[in-house]
Amino acid sequence: MNKPTDLFDARREALTEKEAPLAARMRPRTLDEFVGQEHIVGPGRLLRRAIQADQLSSVIFYGPPGTGKTTLARIIANTTRAHFIAINAVLAGVAAIRDAVATAQERLGQFGQRTILFVDEVHRFNKAQQDALLPWVENGTVILIGATTENPYFEVNKALVSRSRIFQLKPLTEPDLYAIARQALTEPTRGYGRLNVIVDDNALAHLVDVANGDARGVLNALELAVETTPPGPDGVIHVGLVVAEESIQRRAVLYDKEGDVHYDTISAFIKSLRGSDPDAALYWMARMVYAGEDPRFIFRRMLIFAGEDVGLADPNAIRVVTACAQAFEYVGLPEGRFHLAEATLYLATAPKSNSTLAFFDALSAVERERETEVPNQLRDDNRDKEGFGHGEGYLYPHAYRDHWVAQQYLPDSLQGRVFYQPGGIGYEARIRGEVERRREAQLAAMLEGDAEGFGAVEILTFTGAAVSGDRDRWLQRAVSGAGERLSELRDRVLDAVRLQRHHLVLDLNAGSGLLTWEALRRVPEGGVWSLAFTGPEAAALRESAARLPELERPAILQGTLVELPELLAFRGNAEVRFDAVVGRGALGSARRSGAMPEMITAARLIAGLLRDGGAISLAEPVPRHTQRLYALVDLSSLGQELLAPARQRGLAEKLQAAEEAIYATPDDPLVNWAESDLRAAFVAADLAHVTVESQTTQTEARITPALLTRWFTPAAPGDRPSYSQRLAESLNADELAAVESLYRNTLTGRTVSWRTVTAYLLAR
Repeated sequence: MNKPTDLFDARREALTEKEAPLAARMRPRTLDEFVGQEHIVGPGRLLRRAIQADQLSSVIFYGPPGTGKTTLARIIANTTRAHFIAINAVLAGVAAIRDAVATAQERLGQFGQRTILFVDEVHRFNKAQQDALLPWVENGTVILIGATTENPYFEVNKALVSRSRIFQLKPLTEPDLYAIARQALTEPTRGYGRLNVIVDDNALAHLVDVANGDARGVLNALELAVETTPPGPDGVIHVGLVVAEESIQRRAVLYDKEGDVHYDTISAFIKSLRGSDPDAALYWMARMVYAGEDPRFIFRRMLIFAGEDVGLADPNAIRVVTACAQAFEYVGLPEGRFHLAEATLYLATAPKSNSTLAFFDALSAVERERETEVPNQLRDDNRDKEGFGHGEGYLYPHAYRDHWVAQQYLPDSLQGRVFYQPGGIGYEARIRGEVERRREAQLAAMLEGDAEGFGAVEILTFTGAAVSGDRDRWLQRAVSGAGERLSELRDRVLDAVRLQRHHLVLDLNAGSGLLTWEALRRVPEGGVWSLAFTGPEAAALRESAARLPELERPAILQGTLVELPELLAFRGNAEVRFDAVVGRGALGSARRSGAMPEMITAARLIAGLLRDGGAISLAEPVPRHTQRLYALVDLSSLGQELLAPARQRGLAEKLQAAEEAIYATPDDPLVNWAESDLRAAFVAADLAHVTVESQTTQTEARITPALLTRWFTPAAPGDRPSYSQRLAESLNADELAAVESLYRNTLTGRTVSWRTVTAYLLAR
């Protein structure tokens, strides 16, 4: 009985797919077919790795229509071994959620198979529906994939958000839309590759431009243009600019009067007014009017702005905006747009003052501080002047010159408190001096008080606490052993490249993982690659990384800087390009293998691994400027125990010259460079905005007998010469013995201040 039904269902699905709109037929089926959103599904990104490894955790895709949210869910459905259930929040209710959960429990119990539940328009679920889903996401019965055009932080249950990773999709770029359109024109089975279609360049440019980053929009317009254009005598369907303009006449502007874009656009408008940029203010207002925003809402916001941001710098601003709003009520649209524009231009060009925020400082004082009594002279004297003396001592200002007299108005506990700070421009500039003069007289009259000011500040992607809590606690333990100086270095290197959560980072000299672990924390939706120069370093990093989930571990590479491209290719990451390359002492191998040309080679190699717009941040110790040992001792007693007075003279100068010569050897790649050479190497690699800043650090170092022995013991063949061997090039045996004696007698067991110089390089 089921067989015919299955046949009918299969035929119906085939017909539906064949007759579906072009946008539905051309929906990508694999990641390789997917176009755009490189920041989340590009090579090496966390989401791509999770899909390819079939290790997806709960996620929410957030972005405008036509950017690929549903497509990504369908790609996951095509690639996962998990059972995939799709529901639409507009049509589904709690019963659909229960059915999906029951299926998930059955498959998990019988086959050990996970279930992925895709909920399209997840923000349409009401609170009860989201609450019904939450426990099954929390205990792992289902893996949630939500898709929404609305900000999930406002529209989705906070508990669901905290248990999911949020991936924000952006409008597609013009190259993305061109690629999608050309793919539809050449694809033979799902697109128009079987037809002879020619689309003029200017026609395709129009479709792409007006689609405004929406893949569905450009495909719908292309479909309308092709399907409504009859073939010519030669069988060619020719789509010119006129046909393209008829197919998509009005630019699609993403705007929802209750959604994210609504608030973002009005925010951009207000900030442009505040920044006195009339061009930007007109543009953002035009965006709102074009999308159908209620002009009364715009006028309300401008009235608020006139009081908050223009204030007494131009008291006429609120009058002008009020008059424009009233004029709009008389004339309406479309002529009322003149009054919108006039109010906008007046506010954008008016002087600015936010001194009215003084009210909120006063309000804060009321909220925070103990309520105090109204001063007696300010109390109402109509009822109890005789009984309680209320109002006694009040000085009537109009009875005095200039209608003002110094007297107490604030409560006793607030005497001297300053709330209002007049601005220095516009109308307030004229009244500022008088306000301050009277305030000073007031304070002097009270014989007390001090002035206080006030200020305020304000501050978006996220991985929920349930997802990242254990991970962050482990990462914090991993870096907690770093000292204050190394922590400062770590933060300076990473802060310089302005990491975003989806970035790919390369640590050129991972060592103990100082930069690696912190970078991993900062790019939870991206990825980190770490180069370890030695086997033990690589093994230690892998051992530490094993505590993390497999998808969140850094990729550990072992080898030299020169071998890095081969190491990446060996792991299948040859195409990966990094948003940030960081390192601490990373160029040491290049310096030891040769002089400046090798540094240039290293710089070019690193630059070749960057994405467009990527950045390099390195902290490189500069051995040339390191601590001199002779500066740690008193040279006046040098050689007194071992040398005759005649031979003692000049030994201090010889020692200083011999040690300085160590750091001036032209053929020693460890010391034959300075900050200017480092900068020149990266400039030669065709990088822009190359800066190098030096930082001198004084640290405490303990001089142990073992350290002294290392300084004065000949190095093994093939190793770098020891300190005493380098001194021996200028000092004889007796002089060298005197130097060693002085050092051992005065430095053994001492803690000294040790100078190091670090060069911080930033290149973009």
